[in-house]
Formats: sequence, C-alpha cells, structure tokens
Amino acid sequence: MSGSATPPARNAFAAAARVSLVAARAGGVRALRGVLDALLPPHCLLCEAAVDAQGSLCAGCFARLSFVTEPCCARCGVPFPSAGAAGPGVVCPPCADRPPAFETARAALRYDAGSQRLILPFKHGDRTELAAPLARHMARAGAALLARAELLAPVPLHPRRLLARRYNQAALLAAKLARTAGKPHVPDLLRRRRATPPLGEAGAAERASLVAGAFSVSRRGAMARVSGRRVLLVDDVMTSGATAGACAEALLAAGAAAVDVLAAARVPDPRLEAAARRRSGGGGGA
Repeated sequence: MSGSATPPARNAFAAAARVSLVAARAGGVRALRGVLDALLPPHCLLCEAAVDAQGSLCAGCFARLSFVTEPCCARCGVPFPSAGAAGPGVVCPPCADRPPAFETARAALRYDAGSQRLILPFKHGDRTELAAPLARHMARAGAALLARAELLAPVPLHPRRLLARRYNQAALLAAKLARTAGKPHVPDLLRRRRATPPLGEAGAAERASLVAGAFSVSRRGAMARVSGRRVLLVDDVMTSGATAGACAEALLAAGAAAVDVLAAARVPDPRLEAAARRRSGGGGGA
C-alpha cells in the first residue's frame, strides 16, 4: 500500500494550507497598514486634524453633520421641522396630495452647510474617496430598505455630463451599498434619455415637468432583471423627489414590483419650514 496521504487527508492538508495563507495575508495587510499609518498619519477627510483611522472624520467635522431622524414623512422621508409636526406614519402634504411612484425614500443627512462639505467635493471635486463614509451613513439610515431590496441601481447621468464629470457619484454610492448589503447592483440599469437643465432653482412642479419621461430601463436584458423585483434606487441628494419619482416610473413600467429610494442627503422642504414658522408666530410671508 502506498505511503502517500489518502484523499481526505490531502483535502484537510490543503484546507489548512489555505487557512494559513489567508491568515498570513491578513497579517501582512495589517502590518502594511500600520507602516502606512506611521508614514502618513491618518487625518480627517475634511480637514487636517488627526484621527484614529484612515477614511474617517474628526470629532469637530462629524459634529457639523445633521442626520435625518424622526419625525419625517413616512413616504418621501423629508424631515419635519419640529418633533410636534407629525407622528409616526404621517406623510407630508405633497405626498398626501400626489403620492410619488416610489414606495419609501430615506436619506442619511440633511442637506445643509455641514453635509455640503462632504457632498460637494464628492460630486464636483473628484473626491471619490468620500463615497465610503457617505455610504456608511446611508447604510444605517436605510437599513430596512437595504434589507428588503432585491436589486440596487443608481440614478443615471446623461452621457455628456458623465463624460465631463468622469464618474457617476450615485453609482459609486450604490456600489458601496451593494457590497455592504450583499445585494446585486446594476450600475447601468437606467439611462437618461435626454439631458435636463440644472434643477437648482426650480420649484417642485417645474422639477417634475422637466424630468418627466427623461428615464428608461437601459437595455433589453435589464427588463428580465427588473421584472417582479424590488429595486432600491440610489442618489446623492434628494430635493423634491421629482427625479426619483421619474426613475421609479420607468422601473415600474419595466415590471419592477416596487421601488424604494436611498439618498446621502435630503433637502428640507421650504414650504414645510415656512408653515412651521407661521404656526410658531415667526412670520414669513407667502
């Protein structure tokens, strides 16, 4: 009888060798990270303050972030101005008047001076490394949406804008979230059929008009991937919800079972803010 190892023994030896190799590699990575941290001490992503780990914010910059918490609209996630404005399950007046095509939208941060220090360099300044911390905040804010999602897709850019910017910031966020949640991600699921003008100063009704019909499912094979599935649409900033609504309409038309939306930041509705000031006697004309 041969003295060589039996197949089960060889399998066990191979498995042990693989485990040892993985452990060695992990130790090497940790050692390399320690060397890099010694040569290039970790600093805040937004300033030069020292931090404990690469890719994080210092306490001062973190404190400037305003997170979207309850109370907020049960449908579109817009933050209500005060804790007494609404209870659980209450929707904002625009959603009550005209429910959006998506089922639920949530965002991690209020879009204000604090979050703009993350969003604007990420969106316009080639600071793609900011996708990681933004996605971490989004994963916490949208944990329930991620758990029930069957497919993730970003809001698309028009090809001309993508060429100028060189990356789609929503696609970077969607990729990070999909990896975190272990869900499929189709970065080109949607396409922007026509360019739309900047929506910065447009009101809610004008925004809806400008983006109506601007999106479609991008390729024939994607129809089968969408059909009957719950899609989580990912974007960087949600303002009125018009863009998300137009994307949701395209996905539903392609056979999606439902669409949720997860954004890095949410712009507060100025109409709700003005109404709250009037109720509190703070003035503010129509």
